Amino acid sequence: MKLLLNEVLQKISNAKTKAEKIKLLQEYNSNALRQILIINFDDSVVSLLPEGEVPYTPNDAPDGTEHTRLDHEYRKLYLFFKGGANLTRNRRETLFIQLLEGLSKGEAEVLCLAKDKKIGKRWKITKQCVESAFPTIQWGGRS
Repeated sequence: MKLLLNEVLQKISNAKTKAEKIKLLQEYNSNALRQILIINFDDSVVSLLPEGEVPYTPNDAPDGTEHTRLDHEYRKLYLFFKGGANLTRNRRETLFIQLLEGLSKGEAEVLCLAKDKKIGKRWKITKQCVESAFPTIQWGGRS
């Protein structure tokens, strides 16, 4: 079974060297992983959601069972950032909470940290590692 994004990030974080981290980033490369890392590390991606804690009810179903996965839901992330869909603030926040409540607790945490650009505070992953692993990512000019 495919790992959840929080499990992938933990595996990368546990790697001892930058070379190991780059290898793991490339091994677990997916659209969802790249999207989350771009949201987190690209300063031109501007969240339209309030910063900080999100008032949602975490999904306490066991990982891999009763919930959606960021691997499938990443296509909706444009709704929450500058230059995405034209939604009212209330509608945007409601959609974000619904998305979080459908994800596993770990993947919801990934998304909350990424919107505030704080993945590096939870997992030992740097923009330099991401740039080395994915040299084709164009940084900047997104919003």
